[in-house]
Amino acid sequence: MKQKLRCYGFFIFLFFFMIPACGADSACPSLWTCSDPVLQQGLEARIDALSFRPAVADKSLCVALVDITDPVDPRMASLNGNQMMYAASLPKIAILLGAFERISRGEMALDRDTRDTLTRMIRNSSNSAATEMLNRVGRSFLLNLLQSPRYRLYDPDYNGGIWVGKPYGKSPAWKRDPLCNLSHGATVLQVARFYYLLENGRLVSPELSREMKAILGKPAIHHKFVRGLESARRNAEIYRKSGTWKQFHADSAIVERDGRRYIAVALARSPEGGRWLSRLIVALDDLIFAYLPDRYSQAADAPSS
Repeated sequence: MKQKLRCYGFFIFLFFFMIPACGADSACPSLWTCSDPVLQQGLEARIDALSFRPAVADKSLCVALVDITDPVDPRMASLNGNQMMYAASLPKIAILLGAFERISRGEMALDRDTRDTLTRMIRNSSNSAATEMLNRVGRSFLLNLLQSPRYRLYDPDYNGGIWVGKPYGKSPAWKRDPLCNLSHGATVLQVARFYYLLENGRLVSPELSREMKAILGKPAIHHKFVRGLESARRNAEIYRKSGTWKQFHADSAIVERDGRRYIAVALARSPEGGRWLSRLIVALDDLIFAYLPDRYSQAADAPSS
């Protein structure tokens, strides 16, 4: 009898582990509808405290912050959220998605070599691994996927989004994005949507979303967001992809710390952009922890029924 109960308990645990937080379509809101005025005010105050307001004003800094501690009730704030910018290696997350779409269709195997190539592409930002995987996924396949009704990670209604129109190397672009003529582009809100869909098991499938998130973990390059968090918030768990090219600096992450979870994305156009992002992520982390207790204190103080 005890053995049967243990088995039942295991299957109940497995059942809840396998189901994403937003199980039904209606339970996962669109991030476009989740702007939170209190979080927005806090974001703007911290941007001012960092003296980044001029960079925001001239659109050389774009920021998105999404509180996903409660995954079915995300709260979002942004500055220049729909501004397209050259994003260097950050759009390699799109190639990761394309590869797992191929895997889900049985058109690519998630074998040791494939996993190693994907891991080097994300954690080490290997350009050769990215180009190899892009060629395996297919260029047209990937761009159609990003613009597909299912994902809309590049959507003209929101000034574009994530775009990969060039291999990561010396080869010329084969198709620049139709709105801003970028070879590797992104907006911070579309990147935030990518992570939100990932966190809720909506990229490909719940199982393959977990595989993608694992590959985004354990970053091998310790700069920008990672440098800021490692120096000031050493207990943070980071799932991340960054990018750098000349004066363009990008970073994006799901950050988990002390029971809180949030998405942070930033794009910067400045020689100082890397240092900006190291300072910025600490301020965003402070904001989440300053803001969330007020949100959840009401629930904690509510009388039980």
